[in-house]
Amino acid sequence: MTSVGLKSAAALLLALVPDGAAIAAQPVGALPLQRPATAQAAAPAMLASRIRELGAGFDGRVGIAVRSIDEGWWTGWKADELYPQQSVSKFWVALTAMDAVDKRRVSLDDRVSLGRDDLTLFHQPIAARVLGGGHTTTLGALLYEAITKSDNTANDKLLRSVGGPDAVRAFITGHNLGAIRFYDGERALQSRIAGLIWSQNYSIGDAFYKARNALPYAVRKAAFDRYVQDPYDGAAPSAIVGALARLKRGELLSPASTARLLSIMGNTKTGANRLKGGLKPGWSLSHKTGTGQVLGNVQAGYNDIGILTAPDGRSYAVAVMIKRTSTPLGVRMALMNNVVRAVIASHEARGAAYTL
Repeated sequence: MTSVGLKSAAALLLALVPDGAAIAAQPVGALPLQRPATAQAAAPAMLASRIRELGAGFDGRVGIAVRSIDEGWWTGWKADELYPQQSVSKFWVALTAMDAVDKRRVSLDDRVSLGRDDLTLFHQPIAARVLGGGHTTTLGALLYEAITKSDNTANDKLLRSVGGPDAVRAFITGHNLGAIRFYDGERALQSRIAGLIWSQNYSIGDAFYKARNALPYAVRKAAFDRYVQDPYDGAAPSAIVGALARLKRGELLSPASTARLLSIMGNTKTGANRLKGGLKPGWSLSHKTGTGQVLGNVQAGYNDIGILTAPDGRSYAVAVMIKRTSTPLGVRMALMNNVVRAVIASHEARGAAYTL
């Protein structure tokens, strides 16, 4: 052991454990892809301090969580509160779908057809194909578009094809993933946030926007505020990084399904300037973004969660979730960039200890 290694190891042992309990990894039958993490390891003091600094300095309600997938420690800022997930919830649909594949209930090669009744709202690139006379595709293609493009219609069709919201909730509770809610799909969620009752007519063109804009402002604000105060799709960043870590370690899916899902998440096209904007050469990110509705100049839900992997193969689960803010997009992105940079700086500062 070198003197540098001794000092690094000693610093690690003396680091303070941040507030909050670690989420225990509980194997569910799949062979682990990596050595199980140490449950009681302490987070690096430098990183814990920087995360607190970033969280406290942000003008808005933000939750941040970082977990070492290899060592088991985690640190965060207001990480046990519930934050609106928005399209981060597509991650749970993908997990449920891959679990169904592992259990041979479905195949990603299964073909499904989409019509007008399957359309949702907001971001749905697949709608052009559906409106062009219907569209037939595979469950695997739906999963890919739901994750990489955050296509709401692809996600809702995949959700219904693997058992609906109840199946996702059963996966979350069955694997003891913690403080994670799942609502009834995109149409029900977004209409409730807006103060509307869903009508399938809202899925075409700008019909949803017109209906939302026709509501009295007081109605919209009351619905918006209710959602922010108690998000129907809320999740704690601490629980999310725990689930990401368990996925990476092979505790939620088969090795093949784990690798496939992480590969898909590595091809995500949304949020290029969120967490991904903080990467250094040689580092990679498998992630899922989420973006909520805006009322006035306030947005409810602006998120990015994922697995950050170093050139040496070590990895970290990261979640940055903004509950409510009116700060410019560039400031939000800079926060996410800086969280990733802090993780990378901590990893590099402690690199000597990894060689012991």
